[in-house]
Amino acid sequence: MSLEKAKKHLEKFGLSDRIRIAKESTATVALAAKAFDCEEKKIAKTLSFMLPSGPILVLAVGDARIDNAKFKHTFAAKAKMIKPEECEQIIGHAPGGVCPFG
Repeated sequence: MSLEKAKKHLEKFGLSDRIRIAKESTATVALAAKAFDCEEKKIAKTLSFMLPSGPILVLAVGDARIDNAKFKHTFAAKAKMIKPEECEQIIGHAPGGVCPFG
């Protein structure tokens, strides 16, 4: 389902031919880096957080970690990740799926 959403979005810009599908699992940054034979910092990851005002997505390089103090300063709330079992319902994508964008 997530892959189809990404394809449809990229088709609008003539970019659907750029999608690369791995034969191996890409559910984690480490697995994705291995599948595409690159460093973890070359993988983009989306982190899903819940704020009092609603969900937000933070796009980061694969080897980045969230700085809790900076997060709190920026969003005026403690960094609280959305539970994996709630991700698909709240943001429309399961954890480890296609990076939500667009």
